[in-house]
Amino acid sequence: MTAYTLKTGRGQHRKYLPYVFTEQGAIMAAMVLNSARAVEVSVYVVRAFVRLREAAVQHKDLAQRLASLEEKTEHLATQHEVFSRNTRNQLRQVFDALRELTKPPDPPKRPIGFVTPEDKKDKPSSTKEKAPGKKV
Repeated sequence: MTAYTLKTGRGQHRKYLPYVFTEQGAIMAAMVLNSARAVEVSVYVVRAFVRLREAAVQHKDLAQRLASLEEKTEHLATQHEVFSRNTRNQLRQVFDALRELTKPPDPPKRPIGFVTPEDKKDKPSSTKEKAPGKKV
């Protein structure tokens, strides 16, 4: 649709004629025109406008139904997102607990300071064992 206006110093005028007309304009054209063919075409155009108006009313009803459906879907998506977020948090807690349970215990730390021979006997031997027959 091209109905641009030029703004010149003298005023505003349409640069292009409009390609669109209204239902009332088609009825007025049918009254003014005298040929049978022109009347037939203008009646056809008026009927097209009537069908278009009926379709627009149906589309409004469909648009309202679609908007209602969209709201319901958005509400369900929000509920699902909250449920999903809670489920993810619970699963994360379960996995963290399982990870803690499967983690090997920390190795015993060596005591600081002087260790007596009696203390060595009470404790299990270290992983490095002396070879038999060698003196250190």
